[in-house]
Amino acid sequence: CVTLDVQAACRVTTVTQELLKEGFHRDLLVEVELGEDAGGCAVAAQMRLPAGIYVDPYELATLQQHNLTKAVLFAAAIDLEAPEYAAGAPVLLLFLERAARSRRRFRAALPVHARYHRPARGTGGALLVLESPELLLCCCHSHLSAECWEPAEVDTPCSSDSTTPCQWYRTKHRPAHEGSMLRVPVGLREHSSLVCALTLLTTGLCSGLILAAACKYGHFS
Repeated sequence: CVTLDVQAACRVTTVTQELLKEGFHRDLLVEVELGEDAGGCAVAAQMRLPAGIYVDPYELATLQQHNLTKAVLFAAAIDLEAPEYAAGAPVLLLFLERAARSRRRFRAALPVHARYHRPARGTGGALLVLESPELLLCCCHSHLSAECWEPAEVDTPCSSDSTTPCQWYRTKHRPAHEGSMLRVPVGLREHSSLVCALTLLTTGLCSGLILAAACKYGHFS
């Protein structure tokens, strides 16, 4: 790794994130533009997702096997079927790749999924706010400016391909961030009686049809 020379002035670094696609299944795109040449440093974004959004660990493992995404998910277990009000807020470390023909721009994309929410009264959607990710750098054999960078408490390697922990650093001066918001469709509480009635009617009808077919075509000894 080469040395990252950060001046005491701490030049501006920008971190942006964008939700791509529509519906409950999206791609979260994170882009970083450093104020300095990153050289051979590893760059990552640490994100705390809201309870209404989750990352599928099985999908993540498949993507990493094909070298499409590099990330570390800090969660003992993730219930893929849990609704928003019964889920936790996962923490994710997403490794960013250097953009082509640039030593300052980094980016990475990750599939995320929205959870179902409680029915609400008088509204058709719930608004989820994605906090701005925290920018982290890991530079081997380099000396970052103490005025601009400080050690971060992140117990993970500098890449998803390694098992040896290393020292990550975060900026002392908060970089320019752009957050994202996601509107998730939710059911209307005013429709709960109608939904329950239709569900009960459909269940009874289907059960009757299954029972009739069993009596007509079944062989009973």
